[in-house]
Amino acid sequence: MGKHEFADKVMENRKRFYCIAYSYVKNEQDALDIISEATCKGLLHLKELDKAEHLVTWMTRIIVNTSIDFIRKNSRTAALPEDSKGYPDDADLRNSQAEEPEREALMDLYNAMDILDPEERTCIVLRYFEAYNFREIAEMLKMPESTVKSRTYRALEKMKQHMTGG
Repeated sequence: MGKHEFADKVMENRKRFYCIAYSYVKNEQDALDIISEATCKGLLHLKELDKAEHLVTWMTRIIVNTSIDFIRKNSRTAALPEDSKGYPDDADLRNSQAEEPEREALMDLYNAMDILDPEERTCIVLRYFEAYNFREIAEMLKMPESTVKSRTYRALEKMKQHMTGG
């Protein structure tokens, strides 16, 4: 895969990659910084990519690792500011009064994700935000599928307990 093809694929998937990074840091600028850093890492190690069709999975893993590194480096989880504009290109949704209950539910979800360990959060993001199946996540994270399932279900239970006040 060449640099131009890499750039095209990254641009095609930029919103997906942004959502992954944002789910970790909940800050637009930090998420964009993570995407930039991950893209540089991907470009530097492009020769290690065995098949072009694996680029999205490969970049997803780089973004997850870069996000976790960012959190560890800054030793904090960024809080979503009150005046946050959310994801880019969503101005119409942000301004709609009808979307307020949905936005509150999304904030509750993000708050519940804050209690998760980075490994649990990764499983939740890949499974429910990016719609990977357990086998794909296991391959991506280089761990047994049973471990991915147990982390995912444990994370869901933690989130449920947090959201129900139990």
